[in-house]
Amino acid sequence: MPTTLPFHRAAILGTGLIGGSFALALRKHFPRVALTGFDHSEASSSALSRGIIDVIATDLPSALRGADLVYIAMPIGATIEALPAIAAGAEPDALVTDACSTKTVLCKVAAGHFRNGARFLGGHPMAGKEHSGIEHADSELFRGAPYALMGSEGTNENDSDPRAKSFAQLLRKIGAQPIWTDPETHDWAVGIVSHLPQLVSVALAGVVQDETDETGLPLSLAGPGLQDTLRLAGSPYSVWRDILLTNSDNISRALDRLSQAVDYLRTQLTSKEMEQEFRAANELYQSLRKPR
Repeated sequence: MPTTLPFHRAAILGTGLIGGSFALALRKHFPRVALTGFDHSEASSSALSRGIIDVIATDLPSALRGADLVYIAMPIGATIEALPAIAAGAEPDALVTDACSTKTVLCKVAAGHFRNGARFLGGHPMAGKEHSGIEHADSELFRGAPYALMGSEGTNENDSDPRAKSFAQLLRKIGAQPIWTDPETHDWAVGIVSHLPQLVSVALAGVVQDETDETGLPLSLAGPGLQDTLRLAGSPYSVWRDILLTNSDNISRALDRLSQAVDYLRTQLTSKEMEQEFRAANELYQSLRKPR
């Protein structure tokens, strides 16, 4: 059953996988919310033809006009570049939030421009697919997924700004699980649980490719386990470029930690202690499979 919501018009800046999925989730749970899309012509036209948005904005000011919720689903670099104009053009009572994968640099830039009027709330849905684009948008993409929200020191789920509280309620309605944190802690955490797995997948793909000879071995013997492990390798560099640039220190530390773990496993290959490593890994895997 549709649920009432204090947001009445949402501007979706970037109608790719994340922006399109967010719009679809709004369409499903809050059908009375008017949705304006702003993106390059091909993506926005596709979103309009599929009924994901109601209208296409031809420029940023018209996209922001009348919107009490602004959802930025653009690459990190493009978002940082657009923040001054968004801050200047957003309605005074609007909530502006983003879906970028790193937060420290972006939130510092936002703090310099969102001083009065519109409220900026940094966000990051821990959801996605290895394939990007509006054609892969899914209204259920955020269901069961953590959704990080940025708060300053002392800020938590009881944020006194009603706009932030309303957005957290919106996220719960579409199935996401809001988790409040600060930008620096967020970037450290996702460096380990998101960015490191991506680079491990890329590195593993490189090893398999380099080791495969003219006969096709060992790749021709690969089973579904390798495909499962390499799922993240299907994600394009264009999606990850800005992430690597804006979280390089945390990612580098995560890679160092992984290197230490691999070195330790190498010393345990013929030891019974390896069983404990498998047991610990099994337990972590099972905990991830439990409903959140």
